[in-house]
Amino acid sequence: MKKFTRVFLIVAVAGLAFAGLTCPNAWAQPRAMEDKTIDAKMQAEMIDSLCGVLDTLYVFPDVAKKLESHLRDKLRKKAYAGITSTRELADSLTADLRSVNNDRHLSVGYLSDADIALIKADTTGAASAEEQLRQSRSRNFGFRELKLLTGNVGYLRFDGFSDFNEAGPTAIAAMNFLANADAVIFDLRYNGGGSTKMIQLLTSYLFDEPVHLNDFYIRHNDSTQQFWTAGHVFGPRLAKTDVYILTSHRTFSAAEEFSYNLKNLKRATIIGDTTGGGAHPNVLVHWPNLHLTASIPFGKAINPITHTNWEGVGVAPDIVVASDNALDVAQREALKKILTRTIKEDDRFPLEWSLAGLDAKINPPKVDVASLARYAGTYGPRAIKFENGDLYYHRAPNPWAKMIPMSDSLFRFEELDYFRLEIIRDGQGNPTALVGHYDNGMVDRSDRSGS
Repeated sequence: MKKFTRVFLIVAVAGLAFAGLTCPNAWAQPRAMEDKTIDAKMQAEMIDSLCGVLDTLYVFPDVAKKLESHLRDKLRKKAYAGITSTRELADSLTADLRSVNNDRHLSVGYLSDADIALIKADTTGAASAEEQLRQSRSRNFGFRELKLLTGNVGYLRFDGFSDFNEAGPTAIAAMNFLANADAVIFDLRYNGGGSTKMIQLLTSYLFDEPVHLNDFYIRHNDSTQQFWTAGHVFGPRLAKTDVYILTSHRTFSAAEEFSYNLKNLKRATIIGDTTGGGAHPNVLVHWPNLHLTASIPFGKAINPITHTNWEGVGVAPDIVVASDNALDVAQREALKKILTRTIKEDDRFPLEWSLAGLDAKINPPKVDVASLARYAGTYGPRAIKFENGDLYYHRAPNPWAKMIPMSDSLFRFEELDYFRLEIIRDGQGNPTALVGHYDNGMVDRSDRSGS
């Protein structure tokens, strides 16, 4: 940790600052209701301190002047006169700063007594690093879910790009698990950012040769740092594997860079909502004497293809869909592409089975509820009941399962993804039998036996 003045401390240097911290007070852990009372003199000192750092560090000097002018003008007009809470002032300053250019990496927060004690005691940074590592391990470094979906489609959800030095083995294990998949879905819908080096590690598996991913321009030393994929990876590469990335409005910072890089390299299909729009690496600045902390963007991303970045606009998906539905759409797109390469009928059947189910889930058919009621009855060992506008299916010893229409005569089940039920009807539309369809191609029939 390097002391810049008697008033403030900077936490993070250029390498660490690429972590893409996103919360107003990323150093501190939540402290329930702790606060400090302030007066007009302290307000002025806080704003003066903040403006000084903005003028020194903020990525765009001209914008820094506008930010400073805006805050000082608000102070002069007594916009903060009624605020006596440090927390409340920090929130107001964040909103006012973002009102100028909506930089979501720019924020102000409250620094608690416990945080200050940690900062003063942890002169080498070792204690805070150990605590951060403990927390990261407890969350498996953000790697939440890893599995194979139908059709040999790999799925990886991770909610943060953790530090490469500690999370590297976990990331490598995940990528090796996906090595034999025909397509891979990266779920970044809940990912708020993290380490640029982790972006390099994961992306390196997706190319055969080194690829220029991104640059960061750093204002304070007027330098530009390049980032490329690695020439070596541990395990097989997935250079020929179809890649899909799921995004939401919560996808932010490093997660956006991962998406933006691969989109512009035409290496992935982005599916979901437009991302949050934060492209500036940031550093944390603390004023222990004022119980104040701030996240200050000190650089900007520069993509080697577009020569710009996603700041303020986010990463636009290739397929726009509500983020809640993005996984189904991505899996459908993956299966469709895999089917174009699949020749053997035995291999095509399970793919087509899954694809039909996804089509019906994404675009559910409109079915006349009154006609559904006619299907209730017994069909040998099988039974259907109509209840509250829905049909339910039963075959002993299994419990009742809700029937989800794929058409007016074909139904699927959330609990039984290997099974579908078809209603056979006569010329007047009356049900005469049930036919069970299975994902291995088998069928069985039960004739209607009672009402």
